[in-house]
Amino acid sequence: MAQIGKYLLIGSSEPFSGKSTTILGLSHQLQQKGIDIAFGKPLVINSELIRTGVEQDVNFISDSLNLPANRIAATILGLDETIVQKRLLGEITVDYQQSLRQKYLESSWGDLFLIEGAENLEEGSLFGLSVSQIAEAIDGKVLLVNRYKSTLSAEQIILAKQKLGDRLVGVVINDISQDQVNNVDEMLVPYLEAEGIPVLGVLPKTKLLRCISVHELVNNLEAQVLCSANSLDFMVESMAIGAMNVNSAVKYFRKRRNMAVVTGGDRVDIQQAALESSAQCLILTGKLPPASFILSRAEELEVPILSVDLDTLTTVEIIDKTFRQAKVHEPVKVQCIQSLMAEHFDVNRLLSLIGLIDTPRPPLG
Repeated sequence: MAQIGKYLLIGSSEPFSGKSTTILGLSHQLQQKGIDIAFGKPLVINSELIRTGVEQDVNFISDSLNLPANRIAATILGLDETIVQKRLLGEITVDYQQSLRQKYLESSWGDLFLIEGAENLEEGSLFGLSVSQIAEAIDGKVLLVNRYKSTLSAEQIILAKQKLGDRLVGVVINDISQDQVNNVDEMLVPYLEAEGIPVLGVLPKTKLLRCISVHELVNNLEAQVLCSANSLDFMVESMAIGAMNVNSAVKYFRKRRNMAVVTGGDRVDIQQAALESSAQCLILTGKLPPASFILSRAEELEVPILSVDLDTLTTVEIIDKTFRQAKVHEPVKVQCIQSLMAEHFDVNRLLSLIGLIDTPRPPLG
């Protein structure tokens, strides 16, 4: 059997905590140190696999890192409700841990194999593919990523430690707002270190990483692009709903930056006000075409106008969900992530803890 140097799983207690962000930034640091890395995501949730058997996020990360094909492991299982029901009924009896060992252990993957866990620590348990089960099966360590909300994050991390035991090599505390930095530095980090949980990264909240592209909105809304199709890479920071009178709208828009404005196709006054503010795109509901002078002005300003066959409430719900699940699939975000991790993540201490370098490093701070 081929032998890899080390396995490191990146897991989290809840979805959208920043696992992919951490992997992108960490991998960049490792590559700069000349470490030969591989990457895989054994379990994906409600996600289509591309033809090669590699999940779309895996494909993006591998492309961003320029990983060759022999450093990308195929996904073991795409999980959905049907698969779960068949497992419960005994119609699927596959030993997925055996499949994992065959694909992840019986090849040479380089110095360090990074593995992205499922959406939380429990998912995949029915199939032997939870984070702790994968770690046990391939003798790996776990790096936990926690999206910081309050000092109650301590409880989540302690509970994870109880579940993972000595497999937990450390934690990254992510998305910390400026007003919470002192609480993290002065209370949470010292407490966790005293509990034997190394804090390897403390990452501040960054507005860019919570932005979404106009292109994402087009895809999620199944929208028709009426103009300025070359500007779909514009980044949107917030959403504004143009349902008020035009005077109120002008005041409202002036307080916002880089917004997507949702309004009716018949609200020419709102559309015009939005175009003369900081709108990154207009999203028109009701399937009503905009006036020709609105289209002309939008083309002149290179602001995309999207038309959706949805009511305003449904449109707003989809946009809000897109913001909550903002992905890192933008080059400008990748650059931001790499800079953040370089400044706020102790890669040498991680390498020491997993045995890839010999020199121990002191804790952060």
